[in-house]
Amino acid sequence: MADPSSYRPRPGEIPDSPGVYRFRDEHRRVIYVGKAKSLRQRLANYFQDLANLHPRTRTMVTTAASVEWTVVSTEVEALQLEYSWIKEYDPRFNVKYRDDKSYPYLAVTMNEEFPRVQVMRGHKKKGVRYFGPYGHAWAIRDTVDLLLRVFPVRTCSAGVFKNAARTGRPCLLGYIGKCSAPCVERISPDDHWDLADEFCDFMAGRTGTYLRRLERQMAEAAEEMEYERAARLRDDIGALRKAMEKSAVVLADATDADLIAVAEGELEAAVQIFHVRGGRVRGQRGWVTDKVEEITTGALVEHALQQLYGEETGDAVPKEVLVPALPDPVEPVQQWLTERRGSGVSLRIPQRGDKKALMETVQRNAQQALVLHKTKRASDLTTRSRALEEIADALGLDSAPLRIECYDISHLQGDDVVASMVVFEDGLARKSEYRRFQIKGFAGQDDVRSMHEVITRRFRRYLAEKEKTGEWADGEDGADGTEAGGDGQLMDGPALKDDDGRPKRFAYPPQLVVVDGGQPQVAAAQRALDELGIDDIAVCGLAKRLEEVWLPREDDPVVLPRTSEGLYLLQRVRDEAHRFAITYQRAKRAKRFRSSPLDDVPGLGETRKQALIKHFGSVKRLRSATIDQICEVPGIGRKTAETVAVALARATPAAPAVNTATGEIMDDEDGAPETTADAPGEPVSAGTPDERRGQER
Repeated sequence: MADPSSYRPRPGEIPDSPGVYRFRDEHRRVIYVGKAKSLRQRLANYFQDLANLHPRTRTMVTTAASVEWTVVSTEVEALQLEYSWIKEYDPRFNVKYRDDKSYPYLAVTMNEEFPRVQVMRGHKKKGVRYFGPYGHAWAIRDTVDLLLRVFPVRTCSAGVFKNAARTGRPCLLGYIGKCSAPCVERISPDDHWDLADEFCDFMAGRTGTYLRRLERQMAEAAEEMEYERAARLRDDIGALRKAMEKSAVVLADATDADLIAVAEGELEAAVQIFHVRGGRVRGQRGWVTDKVEEITTGALVEHALQQLYGEETGDAVPKEVLVPALPDPVEPVQQWLTERRGSGVSLRIPQRGDKKALMETVQRNAQQALVLHKTKRASDLTTRSRALEEIADALGLDSAPLRIECYDISHLQGDDVVASMVVFEDGLARKSEYRRFQIKGFAGQDDVRSMHEVITRRFRRYLAEKEKTGEWADGEDGADGTEAGGDGQLMDGPALKDDDGRPKRFAYPPQLVVVDGGQPQVAAAQRALDELGIDDIAVCGLAKRLEEVWLPREDDPVVLPRTSEGLYLLQRVRDEAHRFAITYQRAKRAKRFRSSPLDDVPGLGETRKQALIKHFGSVKRLRSATIDQICEVPGIGRKTAETVAVALARATPAAPAVNTATGEIMDDEDGAPETTADAPGEPVSAGTPDERRGQER
């Protein structure tokens, strides 16, 4: 159960304006969508004492892990956007929308002999004209009540209509003049259909004449001092305008467009994108970028277009892209978009109407995103500084450790033993400085010896760099088994080189070395530094069990408060090192498990390898097949079949696999590390998934 205070936004971060907010759980799933006239006031209600909250609200805020919001112009716009996102995300706590209801439409059943005006929800029907959707059903009913004075169209149900026709007496609306009473033949079916058609014309947008008529009647009533009638007309006009109000979030039906807005500061710029599909906002994206050079708004837009559509084709590129400024020149960009879509794309600046109004909404969200980013960045800088100071005080360092390196060992029961090194500078991850190591000094499982080897290799490299004023000897990188990379990606070749073509360096020492483990791992790391004669780098370890901090040659750990920013930073560093190590270890294991004798067959591609495995079921059965049987596989000719047979005959069968959980020797059809027909390309390992997770380190 999460503590809402852990993700509560600061009061200054939340705008005091209408908007829609979304609560997300730890898996980034939307669990609640709501709207508010004032986001600041509404969200503050969720972050009060849990005892004061409704049980359902309390469950929601303790399930959530984050909250985000989107600024809009009006409450009606917030209502429409809330509806769109509830339909899209189906949040678990928005239970009132689970009864298949939707926002109301004003519908005219033109497919009936006597068309009926009514409020309808749900799926649209053929032959029915719909107007909306609207945010307020009462406004529709008030408007219909007003229009019935001018267009007395039938509004009764089929049962009421049949009963009136049977008795020859109209309903109350017929008596008060708000229905032309086709049930008692006061109007012919054709005339009533024409009346309904005129009603539809009015609802389609030709409202000016009728509004001016009502305003004139209201003025005349006021001049004649009939103030009650004037007030009723005033309310009728207000209801009419409310029902006909257009939301900036809803564009014309079948409109597909992306709207891009940019909010710029001196050093940064925020980009916001609203994706409109079928006339409704279906998604929102945004990011903040550093302005590392003098750049115009048009150039920022061009970069945003490249990032958005660089890998998209077809309908993923909309027919219309609306931007605040055009790239210069605009023709190449527009042509590029057209080629990616396969048909014409309009790239333009909206000048008027609903699209301009929606662009203003996107622009406000971009401004809000930029303000929020600046606020968070300033806050994060303060927090990071405090965390580094707390670490320095707890460990007795002379100054704050501006560069921290953390090391972790990962293996699967002693196989594929690897280590990771992650770097945090100024409290932030520096992924370009991450390194990975293969443990080559010994075989088997020994975390202490592995840690000693890794620390020794890393700082021996540092000393060599220091002596040579800068560069490794050619080929040392591969011989050492050290790999450079960021975010779990295996890297080789040019990625291991600097811009001048020389190998990257370990020449920059940390102020603090953190190891994932307790007293034995810390002692091994300190012993490695002592053997190399390095005495100006601090060492500590963070043990997972109680999250205590161990120092070299100390019998008792340092216990930081659970609310300490310093402990939180050390946990982040340790968890990142663990993630980086286990990602590398799994990648190596998967690569080893996916190897097959078929990999060595010249000219045999992945498609034909999978076809062979699918046909025979396993490499063992393929090895025992004749050349004629291999030729039966689609795409395999006799020459290829002979090559496969020779290659498999020369290959030495792999040793039998052993289930480490049970000790059972498995046949390679059941458990050997080969690619099978049931799971092509997936690594197969001994034991159940839960057992393997327990064996992984």
